[in-house]
Amino acid sequence: MSSEIDVLVLGGAGVDTIVRVPELPLPYADSYLVPAIETRAGQTGDFVAVGVHALGLRTHHIDMIGDDREGDLVRALHRDRGIGLTEVPLSAGTKRAVNLVGPDGRRLSLYDDSRAPDEERLPPPTVAALAAASRHAHVAITHPCADALPTLREAGVSISTDLHNWDGVQAYHEAFAYEADVVFLSTTALANPEKTMRGIAERGRAREVVATAAAEGAYLLVDGEVTHISTVTPPAPVVDSNGAGDAFASGYLFGRLAGEPPRRCALYGSIAGAYACTVPATRADAIGREQLLATAAELTNRP
Repeated sequence: MSSEIDVLVLGGAGVDTIVRVPELPLPYADSYLVPAIETRAGQTGDFVAVGVHALGLRTHHIDMIGDDREGDLVRALHRDRGIGLTEVPLSAGTKRAVNLVGPDGRRLSLYDDSRAPDEERLPPPTVAALAAASRHAHVAITHPCADALPTLREAGVSISTDLHNWDGVQAYHEAFAYEADVVFLSTTALANPEKTMRGIAERGRAREVVATAAAEGAYLLVDGEVTHISTVTPPAPVVDSNGAGDAFASGYLFGRLAGEPPRRCALYGSIAGAYACTVPATRADAIGREQLLATAAELTNRP
């Protein structure tokens, strides 16, 4: 069967309420005066879907979404961007979070964990049909995506995931870490990033493991060798780090599906992640293919 979808994104649909605060951590006070508080669609799965779509990849997103105002925002985001969306009813309501964003662009996310009833699932026949039409599946770690992993594996589609700030210990993340062919994660909570990266590769299926390290760049593990990936200077002032990791994954997957070697994929990821840091938290914008390729060419040809 010919592929109709380049990247199938599972999970991670939701809304964030953005609150700009004077500093992080935020000292206790009875109240703060802050700029306008805004709620917009865009959590990790949404950002990856927007990112790969902006790079010209045929994209489809499936997740559980509530029949509520927040769900309407998610539906509108996909409709306005022309991204296919398969929505499964979520009785508890659309996933949501509050993001506190400091002046330097750092953010603190507060996730509402009441939006994931244990008994609700993505229908396996629906997942199987979408996977059969896809070249690649990117799986968010939101519930209930772990249950979809066997269906994806049976369909023979390649899989990636982002473990975000996994500490290398919490059991919940292991199903994702050990079933994916490409694993992204942050070094934020890791005492020994290289040890964790090697553990993922040794215990699971991953052929490529990428650990992003903010201003320190990223680390790429391929064929048993860890390589440092330098940072890329953002094209404008940094205003928000929200979505930078999702942008990195989008750029990396764009390169991988184009047949580029892992280090080139990581360069694409770094460029996309740097661009994302220049986008205000209230928007869900991503770098386009032309700008990404032009920046990569410039960096590659620089003496």
